[in-house]
Amino acid sequence: MVDAFMLVCSCNYITDKEIKAVINEMLDEDCWQLIVPAKVYHAMNKRGRCCGCFPNVVDLIVRTTEAYHANRETETAEVVDFIERLKRFHAEQNAEIAERRKAMLESRRAAG
Repeated sequence: MVDAFMLVCSCNYITDKEIKAVINEMLDEDCWQLIVPAKVYHAMNKRGRCCGCFPNVVDLIVRTTEAYHANRETETAEVVDFIERLKRFHAEQNAEIAERRKAMLESRRAAG
């Protein structure tokens, strides 16, 4: 039986399995480091191109980190705090992207 995979980044042809492997390697190095999409891509010697996949990569980071700590029986309070900080970071990034898009649309409308 072949393991199913999901294509996460079509620009670089990166699967969820590859991303999860990199995240686990990073967590093995330092299980409390802040992992963001750019850091994952850098570890794979890739770079975000259109960056449309980044929200999905953040979701993979959250789920993989939760599973990593659950498998190692890390104290729940520590994991919850870490995951909440990561979710806040994700929300802040999405808000910034929305603001940039709004500003870009307004400048285009003003230009003509």
